[in-house]
Amino acid sequence: MKFTDGNWLVKEGYHIHFPKEIYDFKVEEKALTLFAPCKYINHRGDTLDGPLLTIKLTAPLDDVIRVQTWHYQGEKEKYPNYAVANRNQVLQIDETDQQLIFSSGALTLKLNKQDFQMIFDNVAGQLTVADQKGLAWIEGPDQQPYMRGQLKLSVGEHLYGLGERFTPFVKNGQSVEIWNEDGGTSSEQSYKNIPFYLSSKGYGIFVNHPERVSFELGSELVSRAQFSVEGESLDYYFINGPAPKDVIRRYTALTGRPALPPAWSFGLWLSTSFTTDYNEETVTHFVDGMAERGIPLSVFHFDCFWMEGFEWTNFIWDRDNFPDPKGMLKRLKDKGLKICVWINPYIAQKSPLFHEAHQKGYLIKKPNGDTWQWDRWQAGMGIVDFTNRDAVQWFQGHLRQLTDMGVDAFKTDFGERIPTDVIYHDGSNSEKMHNYYAHLYNQVVFDLLKEVKGEQEAIVFARSATAGSQKFPVHWGGDCDSTYEAMAESLRGGLSLTTSGFGYWSHDIGGFENTASADVFKRWTAFGLLSSHSRFHGSASYRVPWRFDDEAVAVARHFTELKNRLMPYLYRHAVENSQSGIPIMRSMLLEFPEDPLTEALDRQYMLGDRLLVAPIFNEMGLGSFYLPAGTWTHLLSGEVIEGGSWVKTHYDYYSLPLFVRENTILPIGSDQTQPVYDYAASITLRLYQLQDNSRVELPIYNSAGILCKRFSVVKENDSIEITTSQTEEPFTVEVISNEQIRSTTVGQLETTETGVKVAVAKGINKLTLTL
Repeated sequence: MKFTDGNWLVKEGYHIHFPKEIYDFKVEEKALTLFAPCKYINHRGDTLDGPLLTIKLTAPLDDVIRVQTWHYQGEKEKYPNYAVANRNQVLQIDETDQQLIFSSGALTLKLNKQDFQMIFDNVAGQLTVADQKGLAWIEGPDQQPYMRGQLKLSVGEHLYGLGERFTPFVKNGQSVEIWNEDGGTSSEQSYKNIPFYLSSKGYGIFVNHPERVSFELGSELVSRAQFSVEGESLDYYFINGPAPKDVIRRYTALTGRPALPPAWSFGLWLSTSFTTDYNEETVTHFVDGMAERGIPLSVFHFDCFWMEGFEWTNFIWDRDNFPDPKGMLKRLKDKGLKICVWINPYIAQKSPLFHEAHQKGYLIKKPNGDTWQWDRWQAGMGIVDFTNRDAVQWFQGHLRQLTDMGVDAFKTDFGERIPTDVIYHDGSNSEKMHNYYAHLYNQVVFDLLKEVKGEQEAIVFARSATAGSQKFPVHWGGDCDSTYEAMAESLRGGLSLTTSGFGYWSHDIGGFENTASADVFKRWTAFGLLSSHSRFHGSASYRVPWRFDDEAVAVARHFTELKNRLMPYLYRHAVENSQSGIPIMRSMLLEFPEDPLTEALDRQYMLGDRLLVAPIFNEMGLGSFYLPAGTWTHLLSGEVIEGGSWVKTHYDYYSLPLFVRENTILPIGSDQTQPVYDYAASITLRLYQLQDNSRVELPIYNSAGILCKRFSVVKENDSIEITTSQTEEPFTVEVISNEQIRSTTVGQLETTETGVKVAVAKGINKLTLTL
């Protein structure tokens, strides 16, 4: 929200009050409280009248400082609030004549007593400053109070995150409202609004308010990042890096780490699509068609019309089209598939469940006690009140009936159109609940799946989210068009979301609205199968590849098989994400923060820490991408390019810019037909451009996320030594390098197009290659 009129004037009807000095302070074991009047105190009479801000500083984690500011502290507590891990540390506070110095790990906050100022430093130097106007209480029209925070932006400083945003990846110059809306992927609205941003200078800001937060990022004032909320208090966390990954680690330590998704979820998902006609015969035809064409399929998804129209959500199969749902699901699962069905938290008036939910008070109410209803999406629909424990158990009971039939996962659609002129069973504030509802909704479904399937099998396919929702993977990008422009905006949204602490992200391959050309579909297929999760889905047309052309079938088969063979690599990153919060799909900035040319890149990304992916966004097949410094090898062709430059080259449909960093051990699995198998069995290690005097460790996890094998590769002088912790399985080593391998202590060298390889028999735990 903007409060000023240009650089000097305040908007008519607003009055801004900001602290002039620290008049007094109180030191406790785990908190420093400041008392900062909004005028200078020159004599005792100046203590009369006028606002005074109370500022409480704590250190919930090392390298994190929480800044809480109040004008009035007498407001009744409103909830819900985010669940934040506030393990407050014992404080280190120093005082000089001019400053109070507050430290948390390597993060330091210097507070000027006179001419109030907050200076945030770390080992690299000054990060940012909140000057006298950096905290403010604002009187608006009709005495509406606001609280505002401001931090200075340095020359060349870029900001990222704020959830899944389809606007430019760098958020400088944007006005952003943290308010979940169902706006598709081609507007400033977002399904997943997260009040967290990351700075290229190596710090992050998390505004701890579930309600609407307004950000002005170098927009109202071009040299300031600003955030404001309605009310009498402001609460935010300043999170130190110094690397962007460090910020993400600490942010997810505060708000929650993603659960580890089941390995099968990384395989290819196929949907019935939205408004298409389908029944068991159609579904079986699609599933068998994929198998006949050799396209490995892992999950089949039933979208809305598995239930009758006008009755969403009733949790009842449409018996005209699915007369034997339990038998049908068994037949599909006998083909090796997992099953996902579409749900949402809305109960249409025609649904057999509406009357029961209304009578028992399971739906959100109007202030007069009536059930809140409207006609958008489904006629007369109400919304389940997940603050009512009985309603939660009722909703989960219907989900349990579906899991008992054989359903493995739920696509948790919607959750954004949540009204604010309502009351909740537990008294929750409706403004705070608007965004937070998405968290409750997905948690209810995720918890049920954990209960009935086990913790390692729980997964949702969610559209709406707020801070902390990363704990319930996975999330997909919502309704996009079927064009290259929509494909690019989807990637921007995904990179913004993963920069906001979300580990996994998917999108509708080929686009949702309309129908893509065969060209767009094939290029999007490569992009989709090099994302963390991959799904063919659309609106009014089927998204099976043979509906486009024969080549689309071959492209889908090629990239699905590739992804399955990459599972030892991908699942290692999934396990590490559950431990660290670092996303699988990540922006170039996150992996190469020292390279200023990565700061604005939003048409390429890193898949894990070793693979660079740059989707093709044009019908000419032209790949345009930047390779950071170092030696890069194309995964599919073996082409070697020295980085530090921008590259443009053409690719056919079976390829795209897909490069491996130097000094990489890339594990290639032995099974291309499915995502779940023994990842250590007959594994191939590809060694890419190992650097002199380097040591690289490679853990291999099984499909349950348990460490089962570890490889160590050391290159010194004229040899490469490979050792393994387990010898039960044979493995193969491929050395992809410009250097010549002359001999090996184990087996025979076999020359390949890109280097040499040697097969290592069972029982051997060490081999040495001589250069």
